[in-house]
Amino acid sequence: MPGSATTARSDDETGRPGQKPGFSLGQGPGRLLVWLYGVFTVAAASRSVVQMIMDFGRAPLAYVLSAVAAVVYAFITYSLVRGGEGARRAALVCCAAELAGVLVVGTWTLVAPSAFPDATVWSDYGMGYLFIPVILPVTAMIWLRQAKR
Repeated sequence: MPGSATTARSDDETGRPGQKPGFSLGQGPGRLLVWLYGVFTVAAASRSVVQMIMDFGRAPLAYVLSAVAAVVYAFITYSLVRGGEGARRAALVCCAAELAGVLVVGTWTLVAPSAFPDATVWSDYGMGYLFIPVILPVTAMIWLRQAKR
């Protein structure tokens, strides 16, 4: 009715459309994922920066792949914190790309170890990081699919 006061309705407490009421990707188990992805962002970024500054010519492929891993981890962290359906879908795609990267690089380091004179975050399926790089994207994809419901 014209001239009457209307109440604005948001889709959740944060006002983000497409999100369950009171639900955030960084809530519950998502909080642990945010923390782990944040730690891995810092670890991969600092490792790659130091390696590139100190001795880039020794293993440029390994160092660049570690930097790529850091960017992927940072984007997933941001998406989990941001929340919303668009961020959930973007994080899901990035987690799938991350898993593909871990599997490809992990296999590549086993088949042709001479291509990697120095390790990456994803070398040997993340063995240097207690296999967390191969477990983390699977866990995150399960959480992100669950968050859709």
